[in-house]
Amino acid sequence: MVYFVGAGPGAADLITIRGQKLLEKADVVIYAGSLVNPELLENCSEGTEIYNSAEMTLEQVLSVMQEAEKSAKMTVRLHTGDPCLYGAIREQMDELDRLGIKYESVPGVSSFCGAAASLNLEYTLPEVSQSVIISRLQGRTPVPEKETLRSLASHNATLVLFLSSGMCEKVQEELLAAGIAPETPVAIVYKATWADEKRVVCTVKNLAESACAAGISKTALIIVGNVVSHSDYERSKLYDPNFTTEFRKGLTLS
Repeated sequence: MVYFVGAGPGAADLITIRGQKLLEKADVVIYAGSLVNPELLENCSEGTEIYNSAEMTLEQVLSVMQEAEKSAKMTVRLHTGDPCLYGAIREQMDELDRLGIKYESVPGVSSFCGAAASLNLEYTLPEVSQSVIISRLQGRTPVPEKETLRSLASHNATLVLFLSSGMCEKVQEELLAAGIAPETPVAIVYKATWADEKRVVCTVKNLAESACAAGISKTALIIVGNVVSHSDYERSKLYDPNFTTEFRKGLTLS
């Protein structure tokens, strides 16, 4: 059996209980060494076979899984954050289907949630933004034409950009070209929830300059939108005393 486990955003205690228990029982662990906190490997039992997938190809990863399955060993494939976001898990799963190897996914806390926690940020503020677009800037790996950053930014929803902090000048250029106001707040969060986390709050017009000044060029999220400033939002109707819900009747205030 292979378990795809979300390691969480960085801090070792942000893995789920289920994920931690699987690490404790695993015979084989294949972890994304460039992104996963190595402290998590302390949960592994003595004798666990550990492989760093940062140094491996897809074929090598699958070979390890296949050999483990032949020996009736349980494998944990440990991905950063939640495996469903930029985890390249579908290609692994398709091959496991072809090989007849069973697998299961265990969700984790995504880094975009970790970044929001670090900033005390709410992505969905009433009358500010009720939508979050998670995407990335096109780099060596292309994105579909209809999902270019310029196109997505034109919606004026909250943007959370993965895998883009090494191209901040281009991000800034695309945001401005999309019509995003230069004064729109931006947060850059490097290694959210890690001990060496960095947080930079700036605006679209000085995004590239601010990232450069902070020495941030990788392993960071870029959050764009007025939710970053925590201002000019409306109070939630859910807790408004005049708002009737299934559980309480609204009051009429004088």
